[in-house]
Amino acid sequence: MEKVLMKGNEAIAEAAINAGCRFFFGYPITPQTEVAAYMAKKMPKIGGTYLQAESEIAAINMVIGASAAGARVLTSSSSPGISLKSEGLSYLAGCDLPAVIVNIQRGGPGLGGIQPSQADYFLATRSSGHGDFHMIVLAPNNIQEIVDVTQKAFDLADKYRMCVMILGDGILGQMMEPAIIDASGNTGAAQKPWALTGTGGKRKKNIVNSLYLQPEELEEKNFARYEKYKEIAENEAMCEEYKTDDADIILVSYGATSRICKNAITMARAEGIKAGLLRPITLWPFPKKSLMARADGAKAFISVEMSMGQMIEDVKLAIECKKPVALCSRTGGIVHSPEDILAKIKAVNGGDFS
Repeated sequence: MEKVLMKGNEAIAEAAINAGCRFFFGYPITPQTEVAAYMAKKMPKIGGTYLQAESEIAAINMVIGASAAGARVLTSSSSPGISLKSEGLSYLAGCDLPAVIVNIQRGGPGLGGIQPSQADYFLATRSSGHGDFHMIVLAPNNIQEIVDVTQKAFDLADKYRMCVMILGDGILGQMMEPAIIDASGNTGAAQKPWALTGTGGKRKKNIVNSLYLQPEELEEKNFARYEKYKEIAENEAMCEEYKTDDADIILVSYGATSRICKNAITMARAEGIKAGLLRPITLWPFPKKSLMARADGAKAFISVEMSMGQMIEDVKLAIECKKPVALCSRTGGIVHSPEDILAKIKAVNGGDFS
């Protein structure tokens, strides 16, 4: 295997193909358009299906159809496009259908701007559609990890029969790094016993449906789904820890921002401040146990995010408010500098949590 220099968006597409994805439905929007462009070139060559839908709404409904037939299917968009897909995401959840959704975030609200952002955290982890449901949300921070979590996304989607969102930002989508893309992983070729593939007269017909007119039946379905979510929260939460063993100040950050945090930590330690990083790789389920394990030893936490403060709520919940949690925020498409983060580390170390 050789390392290949790839742009993040293209690495997602290639990794999806190697994971057995043969259906892509999407619509162009900056800064994720290269995912669709790559699929448009590659899918016809491998017997796959690429279709640029007339809208994001149409694209997500095509995903429902392909998934119901048992296929591994991908759609990608950026923030406003994901909002348009939200009804379809809820239908996928209501039908217990697996799918992978890529959101390469841009600034908002509204059309906002095309610069990188992390302001869709609530959308991904809280309000991805109406009703009681969750998606698994994976947040890589480099191109190799993009490749790895894309394969994992399809595996998790099939294992739990639910949607998995890969949440990136304009930096990760557009940057280039070398990565190994291994084609030997699970391609999801096994027959899915629940899929709408025709009975051949050999079994009872399958039904994929999200409508339950009897409230008791719907309640039972929702209770069962949340039992599955408990299993996922117990077994699938992932994070990376960096210099947390002796850290007084623990930064919590994900995606591209977490890379900048490591530079700030190096600078802080050079000045005698023991800082470390806990990076969630799964935003849902959030790595609560790992954060709680650090709550007794740390003096304070800092949520570093490209938003007005969204993940900070999960940090506070995870540590049950045992220690102060400050916010280091940039928004509107502006990216933190290491100096921004170092200044906040110094302020918190001096007792200023504003």
